[in-house]
Amino acid sequence: MKKIVTFGEIMLRLKSPGHERLFQSPVLEATFGGGEANVAVSLANFGMDAAFVTVLPDNLVGDECIKELRKFGLDTRNIVRGEGRMGIYFLETGANQRPSNVVYDRAGSAIALAQSGDIDWEHVFDGAGWFHITGITPAISDSARTLSLEAVKAAKAKGLKVSCDFNYRGKLWKYGKAATEVMPELVRYVDIGIANEEDCQKSLGIKADFAVGEGSLDIDKYKALSDKVLDAYPGLKVMAITLRESISADANGWSACMNDRTGFIHSRRYEIRDIIDRVGGGDAFAAGLIYGLNTYDNQSDALEFAAAASCLKHSISGDLNRVSVAEVNKLKEGDASGRVQR
Repeated sequence: MKKIVTFGEIMLRLKSPGHERLFQSPVLEATFGGGEANVAVSLANFGMDAAFVTVLPDNLVGDECIKELRKFGLDTRNIVRGEGRMGIYFLETGANQRPSNVVYDRAGSAIALAQSGDIDWEHVFDGAGWFHITGITPAISDSARTLSLEAVKAAKAKGLKVSCDFNYRGKLWKYGKAATEVMPELVRYVDIGIANEEDCQKSLGIKADFAVGEGSLDIDKYKALSDKVLDAYPGLKVMAITLRESISADANGWSACMNDRTGFIHSRRYEIRDIIDRVGGGDAFAAGLIYGLNTYDNQSDALEFAAAASCLKHSISGDLNRVSVAEVNKLKEGDASGRVQR
């Protein structure tokens, strides 16, 4: 498999300890995270040749971020250093009926200020076979939108497969364009679509026959939604949708479905209790799906690998999914006991 390239913003993540409210105590846990970087790290952990591209400030914080990414074996050679700052997000982890909360502080970040031409896509995609992006990156700024479109167009022109997690973030679309004005053009260059029901509706404007976050899950309605997306975008070869039943901040039902135009499949459903950290769960699914589609001979195994990888992420603190292929396969094959391994 040729190199897999991801592009997006990586941020400094500042989280209150445990389940504390923000600034309840004078301590914040500092790590790094961001959608496309999370995907790249997972792929590297799965043994794939992965590269992450972004724009970082030319300062100590940017240096430490690159060092952290290199620990996982990521190719960081095409990270651009530019003007601006590193974006920050503050995270307060919820519990029981109190939801988790994210506060963004990323205006004026280096990637938000980057301009067309700052990244040499021809060079970035040399020797690559797959490109992954999310709907977060074009939401950051108008210039980031331009860079995102440049990236998918260049990737398609070089014959790469393109995957996109539609990832709607309502707190980000603040520069004068709505997601539904931007994402449809970008998705026209995408082969593998990944989303939840909210992303399909709020990023693409495709209406579903059920409300976002509706309590019970009707799989037939998700099939109908995936059919609508595939009908609207003839270039899409696969549409995967994650299904999260949010019982409380600590307990979720988790599964996924996939439509490849020839058939519709639904994964095993996981009962996830005592969630440690659900941030990055969708990125873990996207990475698992990319790995699965490049590894397994059938779509069902690929989907089951992705669902299992994401399930495991809920047990790991931080944005990054620190699991191996063997661990994912163990869960995928039915070992969910959690017994001590010795």
